Amino acid sequence: MSGPHEGAAAPRIIGNRYALLAELGRGAMGVVWRAHDNLINRKVAIKELHLPEGLPPQEVQVLQQRVLREARTAGALNDPAVVTVFDVIVENGVTYIVMELVEGQPLDTLVKRNGPMAAEHVAGIGLRVLSALQAAHGAGIVHRDVKPGNILVCPDGQVKLTDFGIAQAVDDPGLTLNNAIIGSPAYLSPERVRGEAATPASDLWAFGATLAYAVEGSAPFQRTSTASTLHAIMNETPQLRLAHGSVAAAIAGLLAADPRARLTATQAAALLSGNATRPVAVAAGPTADTGQVARRPAPAKRAPVLIAAGVVALLLATGAFFAGRALSDSTEAAGSTPTGSGSDAPRTELDVTFYSFGRQGDIPVWAMGQQGCGTNLITKGAAFDWQQNVDCSQPHKIERYAAETPFYDRAEKGLAVPYPGQEWFRDYALHYCDLHARTVRVSADERDAFVFYAMAPTKEEWEYKDGEAVGAKEVVCVLAGKDGADRTGSARG
Repeated sequence: MSGPHEGAAAPRIIGNRYALLAELGRGAMGVVWRAHDNLINRKVAIKELHLPEGLPPQEVQVLQQRVLREARTAGALNDPAVVTVFDVIVENGVTYIVMELVEGQPLDTLVKRNGPMAAEHVAGIGLRVLSALQAAHGAGIVHRDVKPGNILVCPDGQVKLTDFGIAQAVDDPGLTLNNAIIGSPAYLSPERVRGEAATPASDLWAFGATLAYAVEGSAPFQRTSTASTLHAIMNETPQLRLAHGSVAAAIAGLLAADPRARLTATQAAALLSGNATRPVAVAAGPTADTGQVARRPAPAKRAPVLIAAGVVALLLATGAFFAGRALSDSTEAAGSTPTGSGSDAPRTELDVTFYSFGRQGDIPVWAMGQQGCGTNLITKGAAFDWQQNVDCSQPHKIERYAAETPFYDRAEKGLAVPYPGQEWFRDYALHYCDLHARTVRVSADERDAFVFYAMAPTKEEWEYKDGEAVGAKEVVCVLAGKDGADRTGSARG
């Protein structure tokens, strides 16, 4: 069967069937060709392995095995976002990998050419990459080099994760050169910098850095040298200026320094699938003057909550770092009313203080409306009523920077939601507000000048109902200047 190369200079033929037509790219380990499969008449891409001259035989063997492992790895994965491998050929001492030809551009090329991408577009790309990572991780495979250059974006919307050349099965003893850490420095997770093994969590950290690159237009930890880049990874928190809403929350959660606190792929997907830019109404408690409860505005719709076998597991569409406990178990903690951010509080990356609010709470009245800022500081035992509300463009002392209704989807369906317990709410609120505090659009120096509060309703507030008036169900995050001075403008940007 004839190919598309008739009439031109005879192309090089590999394996008696593949015609090499044009060079697509060249790297340290070889060349990628546009090619044609003459046997079944289809376009393909072929990676031709070139090894540096003068390598010791053992290193040549390691590199050859790595390329063959790429073929086995990608060939074992069945996901539309993974480049399909068709064939592996060894001819005249050279190894060739025959794979799907993807008519797309690397993500880093697109950003360099066109500038930062819209957050919504980045979320769509991210969901497809997460699909590929979930397929790999489910097969026990860690990619180890997730970065913008290894993500191809096609004009028809397809997205492909490429280059599993240094991918490694979790139970593989490893193929490295001289025990070196393999991966692109700007996308190495903190634990990889420390020399720890690559894991699915380290892939997700690199994925978070990749999302940040796409939406911000620059790699969050890239510096002028490898040493300064690694120092930034270990010691700095990236400042997100263009990311917003659920995309900013996903990036912050994926870039958690502690892999135990990092978002999972499922949790990140829930955030990227959601619409966290919609305003969220905060319910009012009783006002100081009348003792009446204002009618609660309908809260914004949230991303869905997973309900299975009687256990409600939050999918982190709300931005928390952990899966929720079973409601039946967490209600046992309803009598617990911890306050402050004591030593028993869960680990957060910023200093966040917890207060309960509403009836019999640390803040007995919480009635911040849609304007989002207030003229009085948060003080344990002091009510916050409607008279303290101001627009954030006016002088103010506190600002609500995030809010969430965890069980909104169940309530919307008319399902009864028992109070999950003060301990559950405290853990949830601390993690949720810590996550969103890292998306506040201020510099690192300014961030240190703030104090952050995580607030959740008491059992009495949660269960209150008087006609159409109901108690609050939200988690609320508030910030204030440490100096207690007035501010104007919003820290949310």
